[in-house]
Amino acid sequence: MGIISWIILGLIAGAVAKLLLPGRDPGGLIITTLIGVVGAFVGGWISSTWLDHPINKSFFDGPTWLAAIGGALVLLVIYRLLFGNSRSRTR
Repeated sequence: MGIISWIILGLIAGAVAKLLLPGRDPGGLIITTLIGVVGAFVGGWISSTWLDHPINKSFFDGPTWLAAIGGALVLLVIYRLLFGNSRSRTR
């Protein structure tokens, strides 16, 4: 897969991660999308490096999608833990 495919995969993975972890994100939609793109790269790297599952060249490979969504979920949780309460809330 090329870099454009990973970006598209990351955008979709970020949206799926947002659906699986509902609630307000401190950065909004743009930061959540960027976390999805980075999560796709991180998930693919972890899958190929530590889990001994090389990344398939096909865009529609199930384990690649699971790795991307898992990476996005992990990064979204870390981001919420680090920056979740940094915004002042007004009522």
